[in-house]
Amino acid sequence: MLFRNALIENSSEARDIRTENGIITEIGNLTEKAEEPTVDLQHKLVLPPFIESHVHLDTCLTAGDPAWNMSGTLFEGIECWSKRKNKLTEEDIEERVNKVVRMYAANGIQFIRTHVDITDSSLLAMKTLIRLREELKNIMDIQIVAFPQEGILSYPDGKHLLTAAVDMGADAVGAIPHFEFTREYSVESLDFALNLAADRDKLVDIHCDEIDDEASRGLETAAARALELGLFDKVTASHTTAMHSYNNAYVLRLMRLLKMSKINFVANPLVNTHLQGRTDNYPKRRGVTRVKELLEEGINVSFGHDDIRDPWYPMGNGSLRDVVFLGLHVCQMMGYEDIMDSYKLITHNAAKTLHISDHYGIEVNKPASFIVLDAENYYEALTRDSVVLYSYKNGKKIAENLSPEKKVFF
Repeated sequence: MLFRNALIENSSEARDIRTENGIITEIGNLTEKAEEPTVDLQHKLVLPPFIESHVHLDTCLTAGDPAWNMSGTLFEGIECWSKRKNKLTEEDIEERVNKVVRMYAANGIQFIRTHVDITDSSLLAMKTLIRLREELKNIMDIQIVAFPQEGILSYPDGKHLLTAAVDMGADAVGAIPHFEFTREYSVESLDFALNLAADRDKLVDIHCDEIDDEASRGLETAAARALELGLFDKVTASHTTAMHSYNNAYVLRLMRLLKMSKINFVANPLVNTHLQGRTDNYPKRRGVTRVKELLEEGINVSFGHDDIRDPWYPMGNGSLRDVVFLGLHVCQMMGYEDIMDSYKLITHNAAKTLHISDHYGIEVNKPASFIVLDAENYYEALTRDSVVLYSYKNGKKIAENLSPEKKVFF
C-alpha cells in the first residue's frame, strides 16, 4: 500500500510511505506501482502511534463506586480502591478494560503500560489482564507492571504476591516506597523489587515519591540500585512529585546520580495537579516533577494519563492530547519549539520508557504503525485539538475519525 503526501513528524516537505506485509519498505518521493492501493493523506501530520506510559487499567471507570474520593488525596483514593477491590470479578475487569482500550485506540494510542494491583491474595486482576493482553494484541500492545498498591513490606505476604505476579507473566516489577510504613521498609522494598527484576530479567516501574513531602527520598535509592545492579534504563521512576518540593541544593547533587543511573521518568500532569498540594493553603504547589530540568539534563521523560475515572481521578477520556496540553502549561514549557516537540513525550520518549524503540518509529524496515492527525504540524494539532483521522497498526487500519467539521451559524 502507498500512502502519499505525508508530513512526517513536523516536516514541511511531503513524502510518501510504502508498506508491504505490515512493514514500511520505502519512504520518499515514490512512484505508484500498477494496481497498488493508494491513500492520499493530503499533507496531514503523520506521527508514530501514541504511547500511554502509565495507566491503571484495572481501576478505570470505577469512580464513585462504592464511594467518591472527597478529599482528592492519594491516600483516600487508596482507601476507596481497597473497598472496590472486594467487588472485583473477571467479567467486571474485562468489561471496563475493553471500553478503555477502545477509547485509547480511537485517540491514536497503540501501546499501553498498565500497572495492575497485586495486593490481592487471589491476583484476580493480574490473571485477567494477562489474558486480555493476548486477546487485545491486534488493537493494542499492553505491557503489565506488577504493582503492589498497598506496599510490599506493609501488606501481608507482599513479597510473595509480587514474586508470584512476576512469575505469572508480568512484564515489569513495581513498588510504592512512599506508602510503606517506615523509611526502612521503603528502602527494603526497593531492594527487593529491583533485585527481583534483575533476577527475572524484567523491567522496573516504581510509583516513586508520589507525595508532597520533600523528605521522601525513594528516588535516590531507586537510582542507586539501578546503577549498582546494571539495570540502568530498564528502570522507570513514575510520578516523583516530591521532587517538586526538593531544595535546589539537593537536586543539584541528585542530578549527577540520575544521569549516571540512566533511569526513565514518567510524569502524570492531569492526576498529580489534582492530587498534590492538598495539605497546602497558599501558595499551592503544582506537584508535578521537574520535567523541564530533567529533559535539559538529557534524562528521558514521558507523560502518562495515570487514571481514567477512578478513585484517584474522576475524569479522563483516553486522550493523551489533554495530558500534553496541561503538562506544557504546568511545567512552563510553552516556547514554540517546546510545543512542536512535545509529541515526543508520548511517542519516542515513551518508547524508550517501554523499551520498544527497536521496533517503533516511521522508518524503513519497521512496522507500518502510524497515526494521521488533522493538522500540518503538532503545534497546530495541539492548539486546535485536532482529531486522529486514521490509526494504522502493522499496516492495518484499526481506527478512523472522519466526523464533519464543526460549524457556527450567526
